[in-house]
Amino acid sequence: MDYLSLIRQPIEAELTDFIDLFNKSLMHSDGLLSQALDHIRQRAGKRMRPMLILLMAKNFGKVTEVTQHSAVGLELLHTASLVHDDVVDESGERRGQASVNATYNNKVAVLVGDFILSTALLHVSYSHSEEIVRYLAELGRVLSNGEILQLNSISNQEISEDIYYQVIKQKTAALFEACAGIGALSANASQIAIEEAKRFGQNLGVIFQIRDDIFDYYDSQEIGKPTGNDMAEGKLTLPVIYALKSTGDEEMMKLARKVKSHDVTPDEIARLVEFTKANGGIEYADKRMWDFHAEAMNFLDTYVEDKAIYNALKAYLDFVIERKV
Repeated sequence: MDYLSLIRQPIEAELTDFIDLFNKSLMHSDGLLSQALDHIRQRAGKRMRPMLILLMAKNFGKVTEVTQHSAVGLELLHTASLVHDDVVDESGERRGQASVNATYNNKVAVLVGDFILSTALLHVSYSHSEEIVRYLAELGRVLSNGEILQLNSISNQEISEDIYYQVIKQKTAALFEACAGIGALSANASQIAIEEAKRFGQNLGVIFQIRDDIFDYYDSQEIGKPTGNDMAEGKLTLPVIYALKSTGDEEMMKLARKVKSHDVTPDEIARLVEFTKANGGIEYADKRMWDFHAEAMNFLDTYVEDKAIYNALKAYLDFVIERKV
């Protein structure tokens, strides 16, 4: 099924307007900055987050200039965070292309990220909504806290599903939650509807991250990272957390602690990956995704009346849970 066409169908014109506005926001006359921004603009993804903002706004009213500037602001905040993340993680690639820090250097990447972040604040100010400006500023704080929480959880020897959810709710899920909430807010939805939209977005984001984490247990050129890459970075994700907790296997628990202390070999990672697969870790993570999917569907059944938007948001959910990359 062509999920992306279904998602875009009710917002085709609005998405075109968004892309034009977003691309213009990443233009500059200065040589080096212009080159770096061109580099970033060329690696545009599927526009999943802006599409969610536009769909939510259209569901509760219509897409306005407030919606568009908010969407650009939020996508720019996300873009800036990725540029900075690549510096922190010393990543050489982003979406199959050389990262900004690899193409130039860390100094240029940090400054370009700062420029994009400032541009995000500029665009969200064009909404003339104090509430939206405050929401975006708070989102920046939450995302930064999520990164620090993740670094802390890596160094912490405790292995917990609760901590796993705390981290992803302040990282990936926080972005989707903000998209859904700001979309509804830009269309003057009621406070109750905005809160429910935010919960829908959070569920969507949790599904998105669990799916990403499952990918790490399989080798795929499409995904662009080797099996066990998360463990190589010191991260223990939902599948292995479940397998460890459900079996109580002490030998594997020792390996998991070696992952956290960055003292693990590739062979030991391969053993942990196989242990996870053999002990229901993938199946458990898959079940949890469908639990969050069911909760998100409750929002659609309650708050979405337009058939095209209902089908688009359902396709969005299904795409996130069934995607291969």
